[in-house]
Parts: sequence; C-alpha cells; structure tokens
Amino acid sequence: MMSFTLEIDAVGLNCPMPLLKLKQALNQLNSAEVVKILVSDPAAHLDFGVYCQQVSHEIITVTKHDNVQTFYIRKA
Repeated sequence: MMSFTLEIDAVGLNCPMPLLKLKQALNQLNSAEVVKILVSDPAAHLDFGVYCQQVSHEIITVTKHDNVQTFYIRKA
C-alpha cells in the first residue's frame, strides 16, 4: 500500500471533472506530497498524463480494478 496525503473519489464523474478535482487536490498539497485519486472515466489517464507532464507532477503508479482506475500522483 502506497502512502498518500489526500484521497479524492472522482468515480462517476466525466471529463473534465476528474481533472478539475485533481487540480484542486494538488493545490492543497505541499511539494512532494501524494494525492490518490479514483476515477471511472476511461479517458482520465490521457488528461492526467498531459497535465502532469506540463506542470512536472509525477504519476507514480496507476492500477485498474473493474472499471475504476487509481492514480497516485506526487506534486512537483
């Protein structure tokens, strides 16, 4: 189990809401802290990938169970 500072449940939300929830969560964190976000939107990995690359956040790991993806993202 990976440690994290904040957990966000964005299951059931469609684009762009998971990305907005992620941005709000990261704004609450200090550098190097980790957010765990659960999403069911199949396109979230694309949005999260592009956003994290643009602002230098690190997607540590992504897992998928049934239709829910769990992302652990470290704030730059």
